[in-house]
Amino acid sequence: MARKKLIVDGNSLTLNQIEFFRKENPFVSLSKESIKKVIKARRLIDKWVDEGKVIYGVTTGFGEFANVRISKKDIEKLQENLIISHSTGVGDPLPPFIVKLMMLLRINALASGHSGIRLETLELLISMMNNNIIPVIPSQGSVGSSGDLAPLSHLVLAMIGKGEVQIYKDVMNEDQHKVKIIKSSVALKKFGLTPVKLAAKEGLALINGTQMMTAFASYICIEAIKLEKIADIAGALSHEALRGTDNAFDSRLHKLRPFPGQIAVAKNILAMIKGSEIRESHREDDPRVQDSYSIRCMPQIHGASRDTIDYICSRIETEINSVNDNPLIFPDDEAHLEGGNFHGQPIALAMDFMAIALSEYANASERRTERMLNGSLSSLPRFLAKNGGLNSGLMIAQYTAASLVSENKVLSHPASVDSIPTSANQEDHNSMGSISARKCFQILKNVQAVLAIEILTSCQALEFHKPLKPGKGTMVGYQLVRKISKPIDSDVILYVEIEKVSQLIKEERFLNTIQGKVNLL
Repeated sequence: MARKKLIVDGNSLTLNQIEFFRKENPFVSLSKESIKKVIKARRLIDKWVDEGKVIYGVTTGFGEFANVRISKKDIEKLQENLIISHSTGVGDPLPPFIVKLMMLLRINALASGHSGIRLETLELLISMMNNNIIPVIPSQGSVGSSGDLAPLSHLVLAMIGKGEVQIYKDVMNEDQHKVKIIKSSVALKKFGLTPVKLAAKEGLALINGTQMMTAFASYICIEAIKLEKIADIAGALSHEALRGTDNAFDSRLHKLRPFPGQIAVAKNILAMIKGSEIRESHREDDPRVQDSYSIRCMPQIHGASRDTIDYICSRIETEINSVNDNPLIFPDDEAHLEGGNFHGQPIALAMDFMAIALSEYANASERRTERMLNGSLSSLPRFLAKNGGLNSGLMIAQYTAASLVSENKVLSHPASVDSIPTSANQEDHNSMGSISARKCFQILKNVQAVLAIEILTSCQALEFHKPLKPGKGTMVGYQLVRKISKPIDSDVILYVEIEKVSQLIKEERFLNTIQGKVNLL
């Protein structure tokens, strides 16, 4: 089967294309126009070097050493030393799929032709990525200004044959199994590739950028967009389980406070519960006037997070098509400009905001789970246990959800409000965007687990409403869960069931099957 293709040009990469890249492992190449731009910018760098022009990071040292002039004979050594000295990362390695996204995003930024890299150097990075030669990059050590210097240095260390890599048949998701770590020089030789000898500016061009934090941010955005609907599905199932009223989702209410997310969530809940026999069974004789906030205010809670996610995704799409090294080259003007496009503040703020938006989904979800398990609030058997006392039912599943929600609150403390100066105070404000992104990645995984617990709980609760049937969409959700997790009649090992549901909601077929029956926005 022919391998699919993805052409990058530095200015048109989208989150949808990144998702395609992650899932389909396409063969990546530069556009013809990008090749011309890269060559043109490089010719200008070579001209300036021959003329002995003083340019930061090209013929000078770096950071506090910007005032140190470097001779022409030492320029290659300067660039190699930059990579070696900046490879200071610590901690567990980054997930391979995140590293591969870093590679794609760095290629896209360099494809704009404003960085002065040689075409053959860029093509080596592309070849490594296309062959799934994935550098081993420690996860910690970036302060998020001057780009993700340490992580990207480890990436380039592999390009010069001094780092470590793992070779994968494919790198598509976060569940990739471990692969043996080998020297990059060995891996490159295996694929007929030669380690690069960095020329003027190339080391700086490769490591001055926000690609680690933006790789995380891109993945988080893609998953968060799916999570918007998963949260609505989970909430609708809980609404059925708790025999909620549908009055709070009436479109007349939401037209008076017309936030797009709020309106969309209300429509989604109504679409999910349409035709519910459970709802109709208590429409006339329910003594409750209104439901609790976690049920009644789903449009407002979920909707606000949805609007936040949409905003953040637009910021990330701007960043993935930005040029963010320093100095930048303008071949048409034969000019170079020293600036700060490498500064990660836009991503740092976005990821801190995303952390809060995602955490709120879990906050509301855990409260709904508690209501279903609390017999005094739900009018259902305590902890949804049959023969309670002998069986504990889903009692401790709520503990797990509470633990994850509490962890999210700690992780939601913004990293972007902190800054520690570096490079002898030359770099006196740092974004800490890499920390924002890594924290948000963990929050995303926590929220997925909390929603899985809610869905598992709500499906168990629906067993006690039989023979009444849930709505058009909630029935499909219930049936999909029941295909992989049976009703709990006596205590079972719950982490197994939670994991089954977690995997289910991450699969495309879960959303696609439900959306085949109801039109979720």
